[in-house]
Amino acid sequence: MGATVRRLADATPLRRGIAAAVGALLLLASIAPCSTGSAQAAEFFTLKGHGGPIMHIAVSPFSGRIATASFDNSVGLWRDRTPVWLEGHAAAVNVVGFVDADRLASAGDDFSVIIWNRADGSHRTLTGHRGKVVALAVAPDRATIASASWDGSIGLWPLDGGEAVFLSGPSSGVNALAYAQDGKTLYAGYVDGSIRVWDLAERAVRRVLVRGGFGVNEIVLGGRDADGRPGWLAYGAVDGVTRVVEPDTGRAIRNLTVDRGPILALALDPSGRWLARGDGHGYITLFDTRDWHIERDFHAALRGPIWALAFSADGTSILAGGIENIVYAWPIDLLSEFGPMADSAPAFLRNPAEMGNGERQFARKCSICHALTDDRSRKAGPSLHGIFGRRAGSLPGYEYSATLEGSDLIWDASTIDRLFDLGPDHFIPGSKMPMQRITKADDRRDLIEFLDKATR
Repeated sequence: MGATVRRLADATPLRRGIAAAVGALLLLASIAPCSTGSAQAAEFFTLKGHGGPIMHIAVSPFSGRIATASFDNSVGLWRDRTPVWLEGHAAAVNVVGFVDADRLASAGDDFSVIIWNRADGSHRTLTGHRGKVVALAVAPDRATIASASWDGSIGLWPLDGGEAVFLSGPSSGVNALAYAQDGKTLYAGYVDGSIRVWDLAERAVRRVLVRGGFGVNEIVLGGRDADGRPGWLAYGAVDGVTRVVEPDTGRAIRNLTVDRGPILALALDPSGRWLARGDGHGYITLFDTRDWHIERDFHAALRGPIWALAFSADGTSILAGGIENIVYAWPIDLLSEFGPMADSAPAFLRNPAEMGNGERQFARKCSICHALTDDRSRKAGPSLHGIFGRRAGSLPGYEYSATLEGSDLIWDASTIDRLFDLGPDHFIPGSKMPMQRITKADDRRDLIEFLDKATR
C-alpha cells in the first residue's frame, strides 16, 4: 500500500475534526463479502461520493470489495458502487488496505493507524507516530501490520493487540513499505532516496539496497519463484523514473522512464504480469513485467496527478484516483478508447486568468476543503454557506476541534481578515485548519468581498 499526495513538494496537508464512528451494524454489513461480478470488471465505471481528492485505493483479495482513502478524512467502503463511510480520522486519510476477510486498516495525516473490525463493528486507533503516516504493509501471516511515517520510523503493530515496536533508521521520512513473503524481511523506501532492507527478527537494517538519489515514493515486489522469493523489486521516485532491481543485491534490471514525473503510485495486478504506475502529470503507464515493454501509456487525468492505483480482484480493470473526488475504473483492454477521468478541472486547478482576484484566493486557499453552497458535501472542512455572522464551530452536523466547540468567535469581515493575516495556527491555536496566510491586505480584502457575495 503506497502513499499519495505527500510526495508532491508543494502539497498542503488538510485537516478536519474527528468524525463520529460508524455504527456497528452498518460496518458489519459494509465489509461482508459479496460477489463483484464480471460486469464490474468488464465495463467502465465510477465511484462517487467523497468530498476531496482520492489518496489511495485498495481491493480486497478475499471479496473483491473496494476501499478508498480521501482528503475528506474518511474511508469509503463500496458495495455495488454505493459507499459506507468509515469515520474516525482527524485529518486526511493517506492509505487504506484489507488486513483479512474481516478487517481493514487505514492511516493518515493525524499520525494514527485505525483497524476497522467487521466482526463486531468496532474500530481501534493505534497511536505512537509523531508524524503523518503515509504507507501500510500487512505481514504475510496477517499477524502484524507495518506503518511508514514521516517521523522517520516504521511501526510494527501486532494485530492481537500486543505492544507496538518502532524501528528507527535514518532521520529521513519513510514513504513506502513491502514485506518479503517470508515475513521476516521488510523493504522500506525513504525520502532521502534510499531503500533499506530490515531484518525483523534482529530489528536492524540488514543492508542498504539503494543509496541516495531521488526520494523513493513506492515499492512493489514481484516475479516470485517457486519458493516465494521475489524476482524483482520495482520502485518509483520523484525524478519520474521507475527502477527495477534485484531484491537481494540491488543490481539494476531495468530503468523505466517516459520523461515525466514524479512517480506517485504503483500497482501490480493479481497475476503479477502487469505493473501500473501513475505520475504527477496524470498519466497511467502499464508495463508487461515479462520483458518490461510499455503496453499502454494513458492520459487518465485531465488536470493534476494520479495518486491512487489498484487492479480489480480479477485483474481485468484498473482503478485510479487523483485530484478529483471520483474513482475511475477502466477495462485494461479498452484503455485507449476512453478520455481523461474528468470533464472539467476543479476550482483550484482552473486557469487563474478566468477568475477575479477574490475567487483566485478562494480557489488557492479554501476550495479544496470548503464548499460555498449548503450542499452538505463531504469536504474536509465545513461549508462556508452563510458564514458571515455565524459563530465559529456551530454548523450542525460537522465535528469541530475542541478549540472551536463552544467558541465565542463570530465570523465577519474583521475576523476572517485576522484569520488569514495571522494564520490559523496563531489566530485559533489548536484548530485543525492548515497553516497558511494571505500576507497582502488587498488579497484578503478581495477574498472577503468574494466570500460575502458567494456564501449568501
